[in-house]
Amino acid sequence: MKVEQKRIMIIGAGILQVPAIVKAKEMGLKVIAIDMDPNAPGFKLSDESIQLSTIDIENSLKKALEIKPDAVMTLASDMPIRTVAAIGEKCNLQTISFETALDATDKGKMRKKLKKMNVPVPNFFIVSSLEQYLKVTKHFMGKFIVKPADNSGSRGIVLVEDINNINEAYLYAKKHSKSGEVLVEEYLVGPEVSVETLTINGKTHVIAITDKLTTGAPHFVEMGHSIPSQHPTRVQNEIKNLALAAIEAIGIDVGPSHTEIIVTPEGPKIVELGARLGGDNITTHLVPLATGIDMVEFSIRLALGEDVKLPQIQSKGAAIRYLKTDTGILKSVNYPSRLKQKNGVKEIALTKNLGDRITKIGSSNDRIGYVITQGYSSREAIEICEEALNLIEIKIIS
Repeated sequence: MKVEQKRIMIIGAGILQVPAIVKAKEMGLKVIAIDMDPNAPGFKLSDESIQLSTIDIENSLKKALEIKPDAVMTLASDMPIRTVAAIGEKCNLQTISFETALDATDKGKMRKKLKKMNVPVPNFFIVSSLEQYLKVTKHFMGKFIVKPADNSGSRGIVLVEDINNINEAYLYAKKHSKSGEVLVEEYLVGPEVSVETLTINGKTHVIAITDKLTTGAPHFVEMGHSIPSQHPTRVQNEIKNLALAAIEAIGIDVGPSHTEIIVTPEGPKIVELGARLGGDNITTHLVPLATGIDMVEFSIRLALGEDVKLPQIQSKGAAIRYLKTDTGILKSVNYPSRLKQKNGVKEIALTKNLGDRITKIGSSNDRIGYVITQGYSSREAIEICEEALNLIEIKIIS
């Protein structure tokens, strides 16, 4: 008797979702992808393409009720999580609740929930007008962060250091806010990490702690990641415990989470929590290279309602570093042919095309490419990465 092919709806068909689409196809699933962009790269790989916004909950839900998928997911995007959860509730699929999705995608709601549950977060205020904003800024004695309440990828984030730029910071964050709400919060000092986890049958498993490298002020765009963390064991335990407390407080009872934390002198504090897999090639590339665990596959299996048992975590190192350039027109990118064969170099990729205008890095979309490496330790992987970067010649013309 022929077994009917199971169907999965993947909310998003952009480059971030491609690894999930590829993996689902490898697993023998029929993939139905939703995206507003008719040229989304994932459409070419899917069995069925639906041109809809990933945040159009009403129409996505109508399609889901027609299709009756066996699973629904998104990979590394925040706002589509609401669409995933809405479909999950109506179609009785394995997803977080819609209420949890709201708390996980609205930074204001998230911080209120975490604070209520005594999970350490920065001091914060939520404002929706310039008048409110100017009033709350008086509560901060020094630097503070301004960011949209509902965006990701470092979009709209700015550090206010100079009181003369206070209005510009608000307008910059407001421009990137879908709801119009802006978060004003304490500037936390310390190294940043993320925690990659999977929640199975209500129990959360820490897969990896990722060390981060950012541009620093004013926009804090991530320029590198490495696994495993090089923090002392005591600090890593504090980080793990904080992530687990935050995931429980938000109510994530199934699937992946990506929790961003800053290790302050007073201890770790939550910066962001996503009920999704980590982007920037963290969970698609670095986690499997360092731990041997394919979080994309396990996330799909959890979405299908399968009984998932995690294998033992291996101990290797993996790193990614993003290319740094001057601003101008991208003329050429060259590197020795032997570089791709260099031991430990797993991938070299450009995310911009020749002829594109390269601007200052204000968000993750402004980066031009990256190198991914593997080593016996995170330190070795980072060294291989940096050696590779030094061999890449980038020509920019003004």
